Amino acid sequence: MENKVAYITGGTKGIGLGIAQVLHDHGITVAISARNNEDALNVAAELSSADAPVFGLSSNVRNFEDEEKAVAEIVNKFGRIDYVIANAGVGIFKPVDELSLDDWSAMIDTNLNGIFHTLKASVEELKKSEGYFITISSLAGTNFFEKGAGYNASKFGAVGFTQAAMIDLRKYNIKVSTIMPGSVATYFNGHTPSDADSWKIQPEDIGQLVLDILKMNPRTLPSKIEIRPSKPNS
Repeated sequence: MENKVAYITGGTKGIGLGIAQVLHDHGITVAISARNNEDALNVAAELSSADAPVFGLSSNVRNFEDEEKAVAEIVNKFGRIDYVIANAGVGIFKPVDELSLDDWSAMIDTNLNGIFHTLKASVEELKKSEGYFITISSLAGTNFFEKGAGYNASKFGAVGFTQAAMIDLRKYNIKVSTIMPGSVATYFNGHTPSDADSWKIQPEDIGQLVLDILKMNPRTLPSKIEIRPSKPNS
């Protein structure tokens, strides 16, 4: 993985940060984005080491122009992009009759449109590097639940989009996978991780999974991966 460059959206906390830490620790050059530029720069500085800086930049995945600019900045700095992890996401959980237009738009624009924007902005670079595009979806992309109408819609769409993109792009030797985690110990939906979350998947576990996928023999493609806690809290 020497000289490889990874771009991670939503990389300043939770799953995105867990992925960034693991990839950085294994010698991959990492760029992380967030809507807040200061957050991106601060986290990048914390992750950086003397011989392996991490690049932080601002981008709102809801805006295609932001992602275009982010990809251009990364290529200008490092000359290439090999791995793109579309991780940025938001969840709002309400009964469908209480779900506002803004709630709906926030989830669709981030969790679904955002993935398309990230891929659209990076696909030509991935063609050059014969790289890898990974989306972070959710078990909510296959299991519907109460108060999940908007979130389910966005994640079902993300899974379908990623699988179809996999078929479209493999002719360019671009590999595409979606990871569908269950309960992860993150700040998602206003939650604050604590010792009570020890039974959950940890962000670095997803990071390790991403690393394992990237290291897999090129002849094999794990296109859709469900991951859940081995022993759910009872």
